[in-house]
Amino acid sequence: MSEQEKLEQELQAVIKGISPLDEKAMEKARKRMDLLTKPQGSLGRMEDLAVQLAGITGDFFPVSTKKRVVVMASDHGVTEEGISAYPSEVTAQMVANFTGGGAAINVLGRQGEVEVVVVDVGVKVDTSLPGVKRVRVRAGTDNLRRRPAMSRSEALQAVLAGIDCAGEAVEAGVKVLATGEMGIGNTTASSAVMAALSGYETSLVVGRGTGLDDEKLLHKQEVVSGALEFHRPDPADPLGVLSLVGGLEIAALTGLIIGSVRRRIPVVVDGFISSTAALAAVKLCPLVKQYLIPSHLSAESGHALLMDYLDLKPYIYMGMRLGEGTGAVLAMHLVEAAARLTQEMATFEDANVSNKEAKKAGSETKGEEQ
Repeated sequence: MSEQEKLEQELQAVIKGISPLDEKAMEKARKRMDLLTKPQGSLGRMEDLAVQLAGITGDFFPVSTKKRVVVMASDHGVTEEGISAYPSEVTAQMVANFTGGGAAINVLGRQGEVEVVVVDVGVKVDTSLPGVKRVRVRAGTDNLRRRPAMSRSEALQAVLAGIDCAGEAVEAGVKVLATGEMGIGNTTASSAVMAALSGYETSLVVGRGTGLDDEKLLHKQEVVSGALEFHRPDPADPLGVLSLVGGLEIAALTGLIIGSVRRRIPVVVDGFISSTAALAAVKLCPLVKQYLIPSHLSAESGHALLMDYLDLKPYIYMGMRLGEGTGAVLAMHLVEAAARLTQEMATFEDANVSNKEAKKAGSETKGEEQ
């Protein structure tokens, strides 16, 4: 058996261990929400989130939790095509900024008590810095417009590295994971992956990334279209798509999401790049979709289409497009809020408040428990 076949088997073993949400726990959470001192359904999607969290963990979600955002970092050879307003050297510089605590994700992480873990999956420049986890598969991808971004074996290594990161987080007591990324050129790779897996036209999914003008945006669209015409990736083969036109951090985030689902912990998905990784994860295992918590709607043009394709509705609309996991960390506040509402809010009976619907729900619950 070849090394690639072993890696394929390892991934499939993880995927086979994924199970649907716990319906009994979800029903228990729904009935609990209906007993609380409020009109039924009046907390809107917060109630849906509380029920989803119960389904993920198999019980009411704990209020006090350890939270972590994993920022996967990698470089992209496609920057040779002039598709970014920033040079590829910025990736390594931003990794240093993360470890120094000066980036937006560090500020939001401190505010929300979210641990920031930075992972070098394939930064071009050496990032041997304190605080950087190095699982370097290779020093950046090849130029996906001219050559495969990476080999299938390398894509598998990156996915499995992401799965390992999820496992390490759980072993460290983390109860909620968020996806983050850094990589100059990664909106180009993400657009190519999304177009290949969804069938959307490149003109619809390719956005301005780091702030391109109209002329450079058109060039970026042509680069993605040319890459897809050159490689003709098979949409039924997500790993093949990742290896031909993806990125190492996108593949690693795909693994992080799969690993989180396998360990039955909530995974809060950031913006466009992270959602592209979520799309690849869902293509590899459709059950993954039940576990996804979509944080915010990115200003990147393809993100709204991607959310529609996955039938997900983001919780936050702020016009953000930074990446790093910033939107996901903000949405972690909502996860904690949903847990607190479930467990700390009084029921009608607790508060001696009259409510016929609550009494009806309570009698039904008692009947089932007997």
